[in-house]
Amino acid sequence: MPAAQEEEVLGKAYDSRLMRRLVVYLRPHWRLTLFAIVSTLFYGMLQAVPAYLMKVEVDRYLDPTSRQKLPHVLAHFLSRNPFVGISQIAFALFLPTVLASFILEFSQSFAMNLVGQKVMYDLRKQIFLHLQQLELAFFDRNPVGRLVTRVTTDVDVLNDLFSSGVVAILGDFFTLLSIIVAMLDVNWKLALMTFSVLPLISLVTAMFRRAVRDSYRRIRVAIARINAYLQEHITGMAVLQLFNREDRSFSEFEATNRTHMEAYKDSILAYGLFYPTVELLGVLAVAIILYLGGGMALRNAVSVGTAIAFIQYSQRFFKPIQDLSDKYNLLQAAMASSERIFKLLDTPVMIVDPPRPKSLAEPRGQVEFCRVGFAYKDNHKVLDNVSFTIEPGETVAVVGHTGAGKTTLTNLLLRFYDIQEGAITFDGIDIRDLRLHDLRRNFGIVLQDPFLFSGTIASNLRLGTEGITDAQVRDAARQVKLEEFIESLPQGFDEPVRERGSTLSVGQKQLLSFGRALAHNPRILVLDEATSSVDPETEHLLREGLRCLIENRTSLVIAHRLSTIQNASKIVVMHKGRVREVGTHQELLEQRGIYFKLYQLQYKDQEVAAARVLAESELSPERS
Repeated sequence: MPAAQEEEVLGKAYDSRLMRRLVVYLRPHWRLTLFAIVSTLFYGMLQAVPAYLMKVEVDRYLDPTSRQKLPHVLAHFLSRNPFVGISQIAFALFLPTVLASFILEFSQSFAMNLVGQKVMYDLRKQIFLHLQQLELAFFDRNPVGRLVTRVTTDVDVLNDLFSSGVVAILGDFFTLLSIIVAMLDVNWKLALMTFSVLPLISLVTAMFRRAVRDSYRRIRVAIARINAYLQEHITGMAVLQLFNREDRSFSEFEATNRTHMEAYKDSILAYGLFYPTVELLGVLAVAIILYLGGGMALRNAVSVGTAIAFIQYSQRFFKPIQDLSDKYNLLQAAMASSERIFKLLDTPVMIVDPPRPKSLAEPRGQVEFCRVGFAYKDNHKVLDNVSFTIEPGETVAVVGHTGAGKTTLTNLLLRFYDIQEGAITFDGIDIRDLRLHDLRRNFGIVLQDPFLFSGTIASNLRLGTEGITDAQVRDAARQVKLEEFIESLPQGFDEPVRERGSTLSVGQKQLLSFGRALAHNPRILVLDEATSSVDPETEHLLREGLRCLIENRTSLVIAHRLSTIQNASKIVVMHKGRVREVGTHQELLEQRGIYFKLYQLQYKDQEVAAARVLAESELSPERS
């Protein structure tokens, strides 16, 4: 399902299957949750007390014509003296009730907000841990912005559910129930008069839900599109500016942003109409009580205190109804977010440790590809019947045209993807029989596009690996000819590195990537087009560092520039997913096959470039 369509789906307002899974996250915090529920229960029960105390005060002390009898407990507690009795109601009953309501409401709110934060913390940890375990094929299919939304926006919605949703709904229910019971107990006729406006409120609430549901759906779709658009265009800002697309890009963003604003305006309108309408219906209920209840009071059918109490009850009665209607939308959004989150968490981890892993006591670094076949999707094979061996201490280079399957070899060797045919062995053990950690810790990889994390120079060289000392970090930088540059920085190895190393040149980032591999002292070094994006001067520095890097170490080098692999122990020539030639540089030239043609093409390109430079130097003003 496309990202925008997935955001559009809201689903049911309540799904027992999803709620059961969500409740699991409350179990570690059950004490806080239980405390919040108990506080909410007593808070709801207390909401009916103030109006009843007002009735007692009016009927017993302010209306001498009233003949209403008090419950035995209150009759025994309250004095017959009006001044003393009013003081008792005000300070011994009413004020403690209000203070208790304040304490209980604060306790419930604080406890559930704390639980919401803890659940959000646990859930985000679980999602991130799961993302780290998924194979690269998953990230090929799912855009980064969509996954970030799962960890941020969707988890925030669930935080709202736990902090001000589930228990708050119970609180509104308890409040409503206690007021209904109190009203029916005091006078069932007046209670039914108050309830007469409920059909109208139900109709208004249904209309409000439909309107908010539609606007909320449009808001989520607009947010998803804004996030995707921002991620893509901020990442590609250089291309956007290069081709003068600023105005066009701004217009497209403005249209998406306006859609979001219009959806929000509809939501604001719905809320702006709903709450005053419910207030109006509440006033209508009060008017009914004033008219009919006042008439009953004149006929002594009810006491004045009862009529006053019902006015207060009716005012309190509609507040939880408003809150429950609002919580309906929150519950619906939470169900949709939890559906998306659990869909991500239920994504199976395809590349896992074997049930009975084999151990590598003393790794030698021997790798063998045996009749390996692989396709990223369908039956379109990227590798077909690939076989070759890398002996310990040997440097093997893989060359070939773009799309020949060179990078796929490293992806399979490190088990970023699992092979579909054949086997890859490490020291004679199938790599699928090894723990992923045991396998990958023997490799150091340098990619064509080096990735640096926010932090410092030293942290990017060390990459959080314990046991790498400052001396080893400096030694690695020295061997790849990077120490002089680092020392020239204001803070040296503690110089801050911004996101993706934006303050460093491509060559400097690549040298740091080499230093990182060397600092980890891997058994096998994998270089995937590691020098293709650097200038000749930096390439010369890299070659100097590589001599130290590959010494006494198994190396797999994937390269386009044949000049960088001429001294390799063995060169494997790939063409259309198959191994076509194997041999040393000189042996392959003598065969006059694919490698010879590749070498000729690069050699001719270098001759043409040299001739062009010479011609330009002869025509320059200084020369003339």
